[in-house]
Amino acid sequence: MPDFAFEDKLSGMVAGVDEAGRGPWAGPVVAGAAVFLTRDVEAYLLQNLDDSKKVTAKKREVLYEKLLETQAQGKMLIGIGQATAEEIDRFNILQATFLAMRRAVEALGKIPDYAIIDGNQRPKDFPCRCMPLVKGDARSYSVAAASIAAKVFRDRLMRDLAIKYPYYGFEKNAGYGTKVHIDGLYRHGVVAGVHRMSYRPVREILTRVA
Repeated sequence: MPDFAFEDKLSGMVAGVDEAGRGPWAGPVVAGAAVFLTRDVEAYLLQNLDDSKKVTAKKREVLYEKLLETQAQGKMLIGIGQATAEEIDRFNILQATFLAMRRAVEALGKIPDYAIIDGNQRPKDFPCRCMPLVKGDARSYSVAAASIAAKVFRDRLMRDLAIKYPYYGFEKNAGYGTKVHIDGLYRHGVVAGVHRMSYRPVREILTRVA
């Protein structure tokens, strides 16, 4: 379970940073950044924060609303950053992820002194000092909060895209390569600006239907 141990080892204001959406074939990669300005927050939030992949979709939604409430109370900061499908194609998914992370930190409204980055890589040209932390979303409250924020924000965005592009099942698969998504690609083609053209499965389908 996460705690504040890593935040306590660092000086100044510390943000947790995590991403959602590196694997899907469509949509942006989204990063979340979260700073707890006080430890005096609702017990339910801390008791239930965890790696977003370990939390049910229903509970993620509840936790996300709790995070927004905590931010409205002035007890934390939350920032969201995105890198588009075009940017993923242009820079590659790793660099686009780092770009989304930078944008998330900048969206906090105040640059932190440190960022705990989920994973094992340290982004270059980051707006503050950063510390990579493997499985950070299961070890740090701040990273877990960022994980939930990024995941829920992206899932909602993909549900909105599903209304505009109803053939791909985005509301259920969030852009991953499910059978419904593949069938939609064959029948209705690729959506420019939404699908990641640099991803091999999308390229292969483009070649077959050309």
